[in-house]
Amino acid sequence: MSGRDLFCPPRRFRRGAALTLVFAGVLVTGAATGSFPEPDAPLSARKAVAGPPPTAGGHEDVQRAAAEAMADGKSPMEAAERAVSRSGDRWGAVYSQDEYQEFQEALDGRYTGVGLWARRERDGRIEVTRVQPGSPAADAGIRKGDRLLSVDGSKVDGRPVTEVVSLLRGDADDAAAGTPVTLGLQRGTRAWTETLHRASLSTDSVTVRRLPGGVTVIGIAAFTKGSSDAVRAALRQAPADGGIVLDLRGNSGGLVTEAVATASAFLDGGLVATYDVKGAQRSLHAAPGGDTDRPLVTLVDGGTMSAAEMLTGALQDRGRAVVIGSRTFGKGSIQMPTRLPDGSVAELTVGHYRTPSGHAVDGRGITPDLEAGPEALARAETVLTGLGDPS
Repeated sequence: MSGRDLFCPPRRFRRGAALTLVFAGVLVTGAATGSFPEPDAPLSARKAVAGPPPTAGGHEDVQRAAAEAMADGKSPMEAAERAVSRSGDRWGAVYSQDEYQEFQEALDGRYTGVGLWARRERDGRIEVTRVQPGSPAADAGIRKGDRLLSVDGSKVDGRPVTEVVSLLRGDADDAAAGTPVTLGLQRGTRAWTETLHRASLSTDSVTVRRLPGGVTVIGIAAFTKGSSDAVRAALRQAPADGGIVLDLRGNSGGLVTEAVATASAFLDGGLVATYDVKGAQRSLHAAPGGDTDRPLVTLVDGGTMSAAEMLTGALQDRGRAVVIGSRTFGKGSIQMPTRLPDGSVAELTVGHYRTPSGHAVDGRGITPDLEAGPEALARAETVLTGLGDPS
């Protein structure tokens, strides 16, 4: 599994990795829970939510609890967290004002960190899978394949990647750009420590590479601002007689406007998804004029979530792409945010979305047309060969 952006929530949430899908003009996603195979995570990204948050119905109990706490001189945010927990809402969450601001920055393709992506191996080891060029980690000479042993003296073996992310971000101290973090590393028989200083970095959410046979692989790690423009640019530069692999494995979601715009790059208008908010039915449509001729395969796995599942479902249901991989995460519920008296933000589930054929994604995910594991890309090349020349 290749390195992926993963927007992660703060450690204090008891569920550890609550996944949020906000519907307030945009949809956004968070991190996978430990019940699924963990996708690779950039060890410094933030979970993202949209803004500014409206005051949405259905949040009255949480708002009341926060207001009463403030009147009693207690923490409105802690009271809101307890109310969300009591609600039984699996995806409900509460964010501080500063966290919310950082999440918005993440949607703009920016985050504070050291520029490492990693994954947890079966034996519990944390291995670096990617180093962002120009980042503090790259400047320190850290490489793909290095093992991460500790963060500021805390051993990381066996921990979920989301916890390692939190340590590197410095969540407990609200660490900012410029603050130091000491990593314990190992490469072969060599073990050493490296002190890095966190920096404000730009995410590289879209990657493009050309396979020897002329197939263009477009990887989308997350739908941040400008992702769809990068996809369209890749399509323009791709060989006219070559197929496209849209790699959404490990894609944790992001801005639904970017996901819909990406769908528009491959569809000539039409339905992308339907959704309900407190019983009101609505729909999302692709813009006309997309490339509908070039052979297309979409790769997915258990780390493909929310807005990425929405895109996958649209391409699959509309007959535009052959989907290869394993069942997706299954996050199709909708959260709306509301501002609390102290400036923090609470989210509760208000609805769900469906694919164009009416398939409910939440708790079910999307089943690929062809099941595949590590060999998914090779199978994609074979399928594209079978689809033939688009002309």
